[in-house]
Amino acid sequence: MDWITGMQKAIDYIEEHLTEPIDYEVVAAQSFSSSYHFQRVFSILCGFTIGEYIRNRRLSLAGQELASSDAKVIDVALKYGYESPDGFAKAFQRFHGILPSEARAKGGNLKSFSRLVLKIFLEGGSVMNYRIEEKPEMTLTGYTTHFTGSPSDRYNQQHDFMVKGETRFIRYALQGMAKDCTVEYSVISSINDEGYDFTIGTVIPQYFNDHLEETVGKENAERLSVIRVPSRKYLVVETERSVFAMDEHLKMRKQAVPEWIESSDYQLADAPEIAVFHAYSNDKDNSYVELWLPIE
Repeated sequence: MDWITGMQKAIDYIEEHLTEPIDYEVVAAQSFSSSYHFQRVFSILCGFTIGEYIRNRRLSLAGQELASSDAKVIDVALKYGYESPDGFAKAFQRFHGILPSEARAKGGNLKSFSRLVLKIFLEGGSVMNYRIEEKPEMTLTGYTTHFTGSPSDRYNQQHDFMVKGETRFIRYALQGMAKDCTVEYSVISSINDEGYDFTIGTVIPQYFNDHLEETVGKENAERLSVIRVPSRKYLVVETERSVFAMDEHLKMRKQAVPEWIESSDYQLADAPEIAVFHAYSNDKDNSYVELWLPIE
Protein backbone atom coordinates (compact mmCIF):
# COMPACT_ATOMS: atom_id res chain seq x y z
CA MET A 1 0.00 0.00 0.00
CA ASP A 2 2.89 2.42 0.70
CA TRP A 3 3.95 2.75 -2.94
CA ILE A 4 0.33 3.11 -4.08
CA THR A 5 -0.24 5.89 -1.55
CA GLY A 6 3.03 7.56 -2.53
CA MET A 7 2.27 7.39 -6.24
CA GLN A 8 -1.17 8.92 -5.70
CA LYS A 9 0.30 11.70 -3.56
CA ALA A 10 2.74 12.49 -6.35
CA ILE A 11 -0.05 12.58 -8.95
CA ASP A 12 -2.14 14.78 -6.66
CA TYR A 13 0.83 17.16 -6.30
CA ILE A 14 1.14 17.41 -10.09
CA GLU A 15 -2.57 18.16 -10.41
CA GLU A 16 -2.40 20.88 -7.76
CA HIS A 17 0.51 22.61 -9.52
CA LEU A 18 -0.38 22.31 -13.21
CA THR A 19 -0.29 26.09 -13.64
CA GLU A 20 3.17 26.34 -12.06
CA PRO A 21 6.64 25.08 -12.93
CA ILE A 22 6.87 21.48 -11.67
CA ASP A 23 10.09 20.14 -10.18
CA TYR A 24 10.34 16.37 -10.67
CA GLU A 25 12.48 16.04 -7.56
CA VAL A 26 9.64 17.51 -5.51
CA VAL A 27 7.12 15.26 -7.26
CA ALA A 28 9.21 12.17 -6.49
CA ALA A 29 9.60 13.24 -2.88
CA GLN A 30 5.83 12.83 -2.45
CA SER A 31 6.33 9.09 -3.09
CA PHE A 32 9.46 8.85 -0.92
CA SER A 33 11.62 7.77 -3.85
CA SER A 34 14.35 9.16 -6.07
CA SER A 35 13.39 11.22 -9.10
CA TYR A 36 14.79 8.61 -11.49
CA HIS A 37 13.01 5.70 -9.82
CA PHE A 38 9.70 7.53 -9.73
CA GLN A 39 9.92 8.55 -13.38
CA ARG A 40 10.78 5.00 -14.47
CA VAL A 41 7.98 3.41 -12.43
CA PHE A 42 5.51 6.02 -13.64
CA SER A 43 6.48 5.40 -17.27
CA ILE A 44 6.30 1.62 -16.95
CA LEU A 45 2.93 1.57 -15.19
CA CYS A 46 1.23 4.32 -17.18
CA GLY A 47 2.72 3.86 -20.64
CA PHE A 48 3.70 7.54 -20.95
CA THR A 49 6.23 9.82 -19.28
CA ILE A 50 5.55 12.38 -16.56
CA GLY A 51 6.26 15.12 -19.09
CA GLU A 52 3.67 13.72 -21.48
CA TYR A 53 1.14 13.46 -18.64
CA ILE A 54 1.71 17.05 -17.54
CA ARG A 55 1.62 18.39 -21.10
CA ASN A 56 -1.57 16.51 -22.00
CA ARG A 57 -3.32 17.51 -18.78
CA ARG A 58 -2.43 21.18 -19.32
CA LEU A 59 -3.62 21.17 -22.92
CA SER A 60 -6.82 19.36 -21.91
CA LEU A 61 -7.58 21.96 -19.25
CA ALA A 62 -6.61 24.80 -21.58
CA GLY A 63 -9.13 23.56 -24.12
CA GLN A 64 -11.86 23.39 -21.50
CA GLU A 65 -11.07 26.91 -20.34
CA LEU A 66 -11.09 28.41 -23.83
CA ALA A 67 -14.37 26.69 -24.68
CA SER A 68 -16.17 27.72 -21.50
CA SER A 69 -14.91 31.24 -20.79
CA ASP A 70 -13.97 34.54 -22.41
CA ALA A 71 -10.30 34.17 -21.47
CA LYS A 72 -7.80 35.42 -24.03
CA VAL A 73 -5.66 32.83 -25.79
CA ILE A 74 -2.45 34.54 -24.65
CA ASP A 75 -3.61 34.48 -21.01
CA VAL A 76 -4.47 30.78 -21.18
CA ALA A 77 -1.15 30.04 -22.89
CA LEU A 78 0.81 31.80 -20.14
CA LYS A 79 -1.29 30.16 -17.42
CA TYR A 80 -0.36 26.68 -18.64
CA GLY A 81 3.34 27.35 -19.09
CA TYR A 82 3.66 28.48 -22.72
CA GLU A 83 5.79 31.59 -23.20
CA SER A 84 4.57 32.39 -26.72
CA PRO A 85 1.19 32.18 -28.48
CA ASP A 86 2.82 30.40 -31.42
CA GLY A 87 4.27 27.65 -29.23
CA PHE A 88 0.93 27.21 -27.50
CA ALA A 89 -0.98 27.16 -30.81
CA LYS A 90 1.27 24.42 -32.24
CA ALA A 91 1.02 22.26 -29.12
CA PHE A 92 -2.74 22.87 -28.88
CA GLN A 93 -3.29 21.87 -32.51
CA ARG A 94 -1.18 18.72 -32.16
CA PHE A 95 -3.24 17.64 -29.15
CA HIS A 96 -6.75 18.82 -30.06
CA GLY A 97 -6.56 18.91 -33.85
CA ILE A 98 -7.78 22.51 -33.98
CA LEU A 99 -6.31 25.93 -33.23
CA PRO A 100 -6.98 27.65 -29.88
CA SER A 101 -9.02 30.31 -31.71
CA GLU A 102 -11.36 27.56 -32.96
CA ALA A 103 -12.03 26.13 -29.49
CA ARG A 104 -15.10 28.34 -29.03
CA ALA A 105 -16.48 27.69 -32.51
CA LYS A 106 -19.64 25.65 -32.83
CA GLY A 107 -18.69 22.09 -33.64
CA GLY A 108 -15.09 22.60 -32.58
CA ASN A 109 -14.21 19.19 -31.14
CA LEU A 110 -11.79 19.12 -28.21
CA LYS A 111 -9.98 16.18 -26.66
CA SER A 112 -10.04 15.40 -22.96
CA PHE A 113 -7.15 13.79 -21.09
CA SER A 114 -8.38 12.74 -17.67
CA ARG A 115 -6.38 12.88 -14.45
CA LEU A 116 -4.85 9.70 -13.13
CA VAL A 117 -6.45 8.00 -10.15
CA LEU A 118 -4.92 4.82 -8.80
CA LYS A 119 -7.36 2.04 -8.01
CA ILE A 120 -6.64 -1.18 -6.18
CA PHE A 121 -7.65 -4.42 -7.83
CA LEU A 122 -7.27 -7.89 -6.43
CA GLU A 123 -4.61 -9.34 -8.69
CA GLY A 124 -1.74 -11.75 -8.29
CA GLY A 125 -1.94 -15.41 -7.51
CA SER A 126 0.40 -15.91 -10.44
CA VAL A 127 3.95 -17.23 -10.43
CA MET A 128 6.80 -15.00 -11.54
CA ASN A 129 10.23 -16.59 -11.48
CA TYR A 130 12.98 -14.12 -10.66
CA ARG A 131 16.52 -13.96 -9.39
CA ILE A 132 18.94 -11.28 -8.26
CA GLU A 133 22.21 -11.38 -10.18
CA GLU A 134 25.39 -9.35 -10.26
CA LYS A 135 26.21 -9.21 -13.96
CA PRO A 136 29.79 -8.60 -15.13
CA GLU A 137 30.75 -5.74 -17.43
CA MET A 138 29.65 -6.39 -20.99
CA THR A 139 30.50 -4.83 -24.36
CA LEU A 140 27.75 -4.88 -26.98
CA THR A 141 28.04 -3.97 -30.65
CA GLY A 142 24.94 -3.03 -32.59
CA TYR A 143 22.61 -0.41 -34.02
CA THR A 144 21.33 2.45 -31.89
CA THR A 145 18.39 4.74 -32.55
CA HIS A 146 16.50 7.29 -30.45
CA PHE A 147 12.79 7.08 -29.67
CA THR A 148 10.67 9.75 -28.04
CA GLY A 149 8.22 8.97 -25.26
CA SER A 150 8.10 5.89 -23.06
CA PRO A 151 9.53 2.43 -23.89
CA SER A 152 6.16 1.00 -22.89
CA ASP A 153 4.35 2.54 -25.87
CA ARG A 154 7.07 2.11 -28.49
CA TYR A 155 6.94 -1.66 -28.98
CA ASN A 156 5.93 -1.49 -32.65
CA GLN A 157 8.75 0.91 -33.49
CA GLN A 158 11.25 -1.20 -31.57
CA HIS A 159 10.04 -4.36 -33.29
CA ASP A 160 10.24 -2.78 -36.76
CA PHE A 161 13.71 -1.45 -36.01
CA MET A 162 14.84 -4.95 -35.03
CA VAL A 163 13.41 -6.98 -37.91
CA LYS A 164 13.15 -4.65 -40.88
CA GLY A 165 15.25 -2.40 -43.04
CA GLU A 166 18.94 -1.71 -42.76
CA THR A 167 19.47 -3.50 -39.45
CA ARG A 168 18.61 -6.97 -40.68
CA PHE A 169 21.74 -7.79 -42.68
CA ILE A 170 24.18 -6.37 -40.16
CA ARG A 171 22.42 -8.17 -37.29
CA TYR A 172 22.99 -11.47 -39.03
CA ALA A 173 26.61 -10.47 -39.63
CA LEU A 174 27.09 -9.64 -35.94
CA GLN A 175 25.53 -12.95 -34.91
CA GLY A 176 27.96 -14.68 -37.23
CA MET A 177 30.90 -12.89 -35.58
CA ALA A 178 29.56 -13.93 -32.20
CA LYS A 179 29.14 -17.51 -33.50
CA ASP A 180 25.74 -17.55 -31.81
CA CYS A 181 22.50 -16.99 -33.71
CA THR A 182 20.32 -17.73 -30.69
CA VAL A 183 21.10 -14.80 -28.38
CA GLU A 184 20.54 -11.09 -29.03
CA TYR A 185 20.40 -8.12 -26.70
CA SER A 186 18.25 -5.00 -26.73
CA VAL A 187 19.32 -2.14 -24.49
CA ILE A 188 17.24 0.80 -23.33
CA SER A 189 19.56 3.57 -22.14
CA SER A 190 19.89 7.35 -21.72
CA ILE A 191 16.32 7.38 -20.45
CA ASN A 192 14.83 10.78 -19.68
CA ASP A 193 11.45 12.45 -19.74
CA GLU A 194 11.55 13.03 -23.49
CA GLY A 195 12.73 9.62 -24.71
CA TYR A 196 15.47 7.00 -24.72
CA ASP A 197 18.14 5.30 -26.83
CA PHE A 198 17.40 1.81 -28.12
CA THR A 199 20.20 -0.52 -29.18
CA ILE A 200 19.90 -3.97 -30.70
CA GLY A 201 23.17 -5.89 -30.74
CA THR A 202 25.28 -8.76 -29.54
CA VAL A 203 28.60 -9.62 -27.88
CA ILE A 204 31.38 -10.16 -30.41
CA PRO A 205 35.11 -10.83 -29.90
CA GLN A 206 37.22 -7.71 -29.42
CA TYR A 207 39.12 -8.49 -32.62
CA PHE A 208 36.01 -7.80 -34.69
CA ASN A 209 35.32 -4.55 -32.82
CA ASP A 210 38.85 -3.46 -33.69
CA HIS A 211 38.33 -4.35 -37.37
CA LEU A 212 34.64 -3.58 -37.98
CA GLU A 213 35.27 -1.65 -41.17
CA GLU A 214 37.22 -4.55 -42.67
CA THR A 215 34.54 -7.03 -41.61
CA VAL A 216 31.25 -5.33 -42.52
CA GLY A 217 32.37 -2.45 -44.74
CA LYS A 218 32.86 1.24 -44.02
CA GLU A 219 29.22 2.28 -44.44
CA ASN A 220 27.89 -0.38 -42.09
CA ALA A 221 30.69 0.15 -39.58
CA GLU A 222 29.82 3.86 -39.35
CA ARG A 223 26.25 2.97 -38.39
CA LEU A 224 27.28 0.66 -35.60
CA SER A 225 27.93 1.68 -32.02
CA VAL A 226 29.81 -0.03 -29.21
CA ILE A 227 28.17 0.14 -25.78
CA ARG A 228 29.94 -0.81 -22.58
CA VAL A 229 27.49 -1.88 -19.90
CA PRO A 230 29.15 -1.69 -16.47
CA SER A 231 28.94 -4.46 -13.91
CA ARG A 232 25.89 -4.09 -11.67
CA LYS A 233 23.04 -5.81 -9.88
CA TYR A 234 19.86 -6.76 -11.76
CA LEU A 235 16.45 -8.19 -11.09
CA VAL A 236 16.25 -10.92 -13.75
CA VAL A 237 12.85 -12.25 -14.79
CA GLU A 238 11.99 -14.57 -17.67
CA THR A 239 9.04 -15.03 -19.96
CA GLU A 240 7.57 -18.48 -20.37
CA ARG A 241 8.94 -20.58 -23.23
CA SER A 242 6.85 -19.92 -26.32
CA VAL A 243 6.91 -18.85 -29.96
CA PHE A 244 5.75 -15.36 -29.01
CA ALA A 245 8.18 -14.65 -26.17
CA MET A 246 9.24 -11.32 -27.69
CA ASP A 247 5.65 -10.08 -27.54
CA GLU A 248 5.37 -11.00 -23.86
CA HIS A 249 8.40 -9.31 -22.32
CA LEU A 250 6.86 -5.82 -22.08
CA LYS A 251 3.87 -7.30 -20.23
CA MET A 252 6.31 -9.00 -17.88
CA ARG A 253 8.15 -5.70 -17.42
CA LYS A 254 4.93 -4.04 -16.32
CA GLN A 255 4.16 -6.96 -13.99
CA ALA A 256 7.60 -7.00 -12.33
CA VAL A 257 7.49 -3.40 -11.13
CA PRO A 258 4.36 -3.45 -8.95
CA GLU A 259 4.63 -7.11 -7.96
CA TRP A 260 8.27 -7.25 -6.94
CA ILE A 261 10.21 -4.00 -7.02
CA GLU A 262 7.59 -1.93 -5.25
CA SER A 263 7.24 -4.50 -2.49
CA SER A 264 10.98 -4.94 -1.94
CA ASP A 265 13.77 -2.77 -0.56
CA TYR A 266 15.17 -2.15 -4.04
CA GLN A 267 14.67 0.75 -6.43
CA LEU A 268 15.22 0.96 -10.17
CA ALA A 269 18.73 2.28 -10.78
CA ASP A 270 19.82 4.92 -13.28
CA ALA A 271 21.40 2.38 -15.62
CA PRO A 272 20.60 0.58 -18.90
CA GLU A 273 17.72 -1.89 -18.96
CA ILE A 274 18.44 -5.01 -20.99
CA ALA A 275 16.29 -7.65 -22.66
CA VAL A 276 18.06 -10.82 -23.77
CA PHE A 277 16.28 -12.67 -26.57
CA HIS A 278 16.88 -16.42 -26.72
CA ALA A 279 15.45 -17.51 -30.07
CA TYR A 280 15.79 -21.05 -31.40
CA SER A 281 14.93 -21.48 -35.06
CA ASN A 282 14.79 -25.27 -34.71
CA ASP A 283 12.76 -25.19 -31.48
CA LYS A 284 10.65 -22.03 -31.54
CA ASP A 285 8.36 -23.24 -28.78
CA ASN A 286 11.28 -22.88 -26.36
CA SER A 287 12.20 -19.29 -27.21
CA TYR A 288 12.17 -16.90 -24.27
CA VAL A 289 13.27 -13.46 -23.09
CA GLU A 290 15.25 -12.55 -20.01
CA LEU A 291 14.55 -9.06 -18.72
CA TRP A 292 17.34 -7.43 -16.70
CA LEU A 293 16.04 -4.52 -14.62
CA PRO A 294 18.87 -2.55 -12.95
CA ILE A 295 18.31 -2.21 -9.20
CA GLU A 296 20.06 -0.70 -6.20
